[in-house]
Amino acid sequence: MPPPRQPGWLVTDEPQRFGSGWLSGTIGAVLGLAAMGTAACLLLPEQLTTPALRAFYPRSLVESALATAIGLAFGLGAVSLWLRRKKTLGLVALATALAAAGLWALAPAAGGGPTHGAGLGLDVFVLNLLLYSALFVPLERVWPLRPTQPTFRAEWWTDLAWFLSSALLVQVTTFLVLGPARLLADAALPALQANVRAAPLPVQFAAIVTTADLVQYGVHRACHRVPFLWRFHGIHHSATTMDWLAGSRLHTVDALLTRALVYLPLFLLGFDAAAVAAYLVFVAAQATFVHANVGWRLGWLEPWLVTPRFHHWHHAEAPPDVNFAVHLPWLDRLFGTYHLPPGRWPERYGLAGGAAGPRGFWRQFAAPFSPR
Repeated sequence: MPPPRQPGWLVTDEPQRFGSGWLSGTIGAVLGLAAMGTAACLLLPEQLTTPALRAFYPRSLVESALATAIGLAFGLGAVSLWLRRKKTLGLVALATALAAAGLWALAPAAGGGPTHGAGLGLDVFVLNLLLYSALFVPLERVWPLRPTQPTFRAEWWTDLAWFLSSALLVQVTTFLVLGPARLLADAALPALQANVRAAPLPVQFAAIVTTADLVQYGVHRACHRVPFLWRFHGIHHSATTMDWLAGSRLHTVDALLTRALVYLPLFLLGFDAAAVAAYLVFVAAQATFVHANVGWRLGWLEPWLVTPRFHHWHHAEAPPDVNFAVHLPWLDRLFGTYHLPPGRWPERYGLAGGAAGPRGFWRQFAAPFSPR
């Protein structure tokens, strides 16, 4: 049974079929947001872009893509306004397209900037928004677990704010997570690291997944059992709707703690950088996929790899404290926390007992720091 429809300024009972204006409005809104972010990056490249990536952005190609995105967002927004009773999607598309055009007009002719120093990762947000939207929104519409759940559901903007914050702070979190790990790695045994690096890359990748998930299982379970840690991790579980964006609701402190402890053994063991990079791509894709509103039943894969059905039970109101593994469900079998009823999905998501968590990005960010 799908959860009851919640109020929201983007939520509507109108159909989402082709010809209803939903598809044009959705694509227009996403393109408009991406265009506005891109135009802001052109206006303030040294402040809003990731230094290591600046050299890879050819100005002419970026501006061509930006012009196309603005034109499509405006046109698709107008189509959505014409076809839909509720005009929000179309208005978002038009407003963001116009804002992008205005910011672009103010941008200096020369781009680039130094490839060192600091900068917010707004470019990372734009790239991720386009990539994940293009991949997961169609999956959720073609193979939905809950067909009546809208793409722009209640609290969509809250989770988009978490998605944005993780991208903007990518340099800060990378420094805080990888800096200590690299320093400690220098104290590790060189002979051990050399032997690990000598292994074939597929073997290293499998070892990384196993090592990382053993650490993540312990950290994840501790976040549910230790009250202080639950203050931060509970924000992730306050989501009452599951889709590709819901996984972005992850408090910064929670993310820093988990990633720092996971990456530490990877650097201590000396895995090849290529194998670690492959793991980072894998974990980003899988972490998004397992939260998605996708009703696939991957029975042959479920004993070996965490799937949406497995992870949805971790987010269910009941039973609490199950399915802590992030990649390998057999870890939950090993430690007695496995829960996967045959053929069933949770009926409701969120905090145990239906408790209401804080609503809105800033309230959720501040809640763990408030006195209890």
